[in-house]
Amino acid sequence: MEIHILLLIGWAIMAAMMFAAFLWAKKIDNYGFVDVCWSLGLAISAVGYALYAPGLWQRRLLVGLLAGFWATRLTLYLYFNRVRNKPEDGRYQKLREKWGESGPWKFFLFFQVQASWDVLFAIPFVAAMYSPAPISIYDVLGVLIWLLAVSGESLADYQLAQFRADVSTNGQTCNRGLWRYSRHPNYFFEWLHWFAYIAFAQASPYWYLAALGPLVMLIFLFKITGIPHTEKQALRSRGESYRRYQESTSMFIPWFPKEVKNEEVA
Repeated sequence: MEIHILLLIGWAIMAAMMFAAFLWAKKIDNYGFVDVCWSLGLAISAVGYALYAPGLWQRRLLVGLLAGFWATRLTLYLYFNRVRNKPEDGRYQKLREKWGESGPWKFFLFFQVQASWDVLFAIPFVAAMYSPAPISIYDVLGVLIWLLAVSGESLADYQLAQFRADVSTNGQTCNRGLWRYSRHPNYFFEWLHWFAYIAFAQASPYWYLAALGPLVMLIFLFKITGIPHTEKQALRSRGESYRRYQESTSMFIPWFPKEVKNEEVA
């Protein structure tokens, strides 16, 4: 099957799923549910494309399992830590205020944009799955990158969840563990994860499309949905504590913190 046909079918399925997700989010009155559905869409895409792409079946299975596991872990984390029994994310509360009475219609379109993003981010999976070459050292490299990235992202999420669960740190800024070396270690390792598919796709006729993963993710993290919104929300909620954290800690790539006078970040 031609790659554009496969991606078009994937988009139709994601659009239908996001329509159902929009109706559910509207019913529960929490549009933050879209984040859960976006990552779930990637998990479904990874498995679906693995079944129908024409490349070496062992690599299709490998990439489908790894990408599906990564996206499923992210889905569960977002659901249990950001949506279930939680107030709506501040980003979507701001959109409600901005859009006013036209909010439902604009959120419907927003969910459909997420469906398109699911297809965009699944392209590296598909590019790797089209590779007909035997399993090689590049696949081993891909697995190693994936293990490092997913382990780092999982550890960062766990450390942040533990910090937030500690009532003695309420209102403070987490700079423990990986968060001591990066203000967004979860985002960094999520970005690193996409390099695995470049390794898997090295013999694919669409190898160049695998580079979309880290490139597009970097644009999203720095310009669209990631770091700017997260930091604005952190400044609103934690104020001076987070400003000192910004001064002392690398924004993205983990690095040793700077010395800051009168640092009181917890």
